Amino acid sequence: MIKPSKFGLIVAYAILALAILAAVYPIWFVALASVRPGQRLLTLDLRSMFIPREVTWENFNRLLYEEYFLIWLQNSIKVAALTTVLCVSLGTTGAFALSRFRFVGREPILIVFLAVNAFPGVLSLVPIMQILQRIGVFGTHSGLIMAYTAGTLIFTTWNLKGYFDIIPHELEEAAMIDGAGPIQAFTHIALPLARPALAATALFGFLSGWNEYVMAQVMFTGREILYTLPVGLVIMADDQAMPWGLFAAGALLISAPTLLVFLSLQNHLQAGLTLGGVKG
Repeated sequence: MIKPSKFGLIVAYAILALAILAAVYPIWFVALASVRPGQRLLTLDLRSMFIPREVTWENFNRLLYEEYFLIWLQNSIKVAALTTVLCVSLGTTGAFALSRFRFVGREPILIVFLAVNAFPGVLSLVPIMQILQRIGVFGTHSGLIMAYTAGTLIFTTWNLKGYFDIIPHELEEAAMIDGAGPIQAFTHIALPLARPALAATALFGFLSGWNEYVMAQVMFTGREILYTLPVGLVIMADDQAMPWGLFAAGALLISAPTLLVFLSLQNHLQAGLTLGGVKG
């Protein structure tokens, strides 16, 4: 092996340091804006662009104690959590059926899944709202959860189906020879082996319910107490001023639950995101 020169190592470490700075500084920039007095996004003081001269918690205090932020947080957690549960439970059973059973219409179903998944979700906004109005859940969190689940379920089912395809079905057959039923083979053999794909599916379902703005804004227009966090932060802006400090503080608080979910699932995410598309 050719040993790299000292100059080459210095260049490599310098490039790596610049890459880390480019990735970390936007987060630090938002953190600085959240604790800077007033609602300034930028400052002419070069030092203050990296190290704050004065720190204030007024933006966080206003969000937590003067706005509906905690109510919006509760709404977002409820919507995202239930969307995740539905996506994982329905997607898992549907994907396992498509992977293991051969029935009339299976191939057309898979083709339709791919075709529907190719269209942007915003194109289905009007028909989804009409369906929710027909069944009487428009303007409720239940309707929003149903809409998010419907929009996410196709991708999660397809991803999980690909992962189940790479699990040898002989393992389930061996379990059934030993006396296990089909449900026991599914819950005790297939599901534990599909844990990485389940983690990726759970994260995708959570993000779908946590970050979406357009559908929630259309469904809850003018009803602040029902807003989710993305909608709630946007309405704090008015025609007179843009509260950059509040936006920055809200962005940090909103990202915290997503970070916690990601850290709790990170051990399984890489395999779940890559192996699910190996075999179709």
